[in-house]
Amino acid sequence: MNYLVVRSTVLLCGFSAAIAAHAQAWPNKPIKFVVPFTAGGANDLMARAAAEGASKVLGQPVVIDNKPGAGGSLGAELVAKSPPDGYTFLISAAGVISNHMIKKSMPFKESDLVPVAMIALSPSIIVAPPNAIYSNLKEFVEASKKSPDGFNFATAGTGSTPHFVAEILKSKYGAKLQVVPYKSGNESATAIMAGQVQATSEASIVSLPKIAGGKMKALANTWTTRISSYSQLSTATEQGFPEVKIAHWAGVHAPAGVAPEIMDKVAAAVDAAMKTPEIANRLKASGIEPIGGTRASFNQFVGEEKARLAAVVKVSGMKED
Repeated sequence: MNYLVVRSTVLLCGFSAAIAAHAQAWPNKPIKFVVPFTAGGANDLMARAAAEGASKVLGQPVVIDNKPGAGGSLGAELVAKSPPDGYTFLISAAGVISNHMIKKSMPFKESDLVPVAMIALSPSIIVAPPNAIYSNLKEFVEASKKSPDGFNFATAGTGSTPHFVAEILKSKYGAKLQVVPYKSGNESATAIMAGQVQATSEASIVSLPKIAGGKMKALANTWTTRISSYSQLSTATEQGFPEVKIAHWAGVHAPAGVAPEIMDKVAAAVDAAMKTPEIANRLKASGIEPIGGTRASFNQFVGEEKARLAAVVKVSGMKED
């Protein structure tokens, strides 16, 4: 056999053995979860719940590092350009899918981040001012069609979950809506409570306290199942709007190149965390639904979301502000 072929084969086997040994020894130091948003939001709370449970399974601290900015792209770039050694992961959200569809340019390639695990999701709730004459999504859509100028629908900016909700209602169901972008979900929620806009869509963890306090009126839950802590609110699907399917979710992505064995261990640890009664019940009480699952199931979810959201972006012409 040719010497160069033998040497190449030996080197390749040695490299593969080194990767396998690294995966078996992992983790031997703290793991970092980079949250690309500020502390206290839905993404951050889901990340901390996952870190708490996963650290017990993995036997190493899982620390949270908040890196907000650029709609989540700042933290995502940091992770995308991190060494693929299994010690730095991104707490991902819908933006990891949609930003590449909407933004004119991104500082990293979509393939630089790889799906690892689903954590949980906070269903979005379509809400209206408390004195609105419509009490559900069907009445809202019909009222918008009859309004001479349509209704104003607040969003947290281009490509945000509320923006997708508005565009789906427009393109699939003929709702007459004017999208009004605000800088954040908090600003759009304030606009609703002040009666400045006719509706918005916001994460259940944010909306439920305001609904309970009479500051907002809930019209529909935009996920496929009812919210555990607010089961009296029907889903958009139940009201005849099956295309309105979206949530504020949090997952784990890794920089490309992390050993599959390590990613499988992370996925298993996050899944175990979401099945821990203490953590699951705490999340559900806040309006968050724990999910977990395997690396394969999260990859399937990301693929389906990518196809679905891309269709909405194409129809709406959604572009970066």
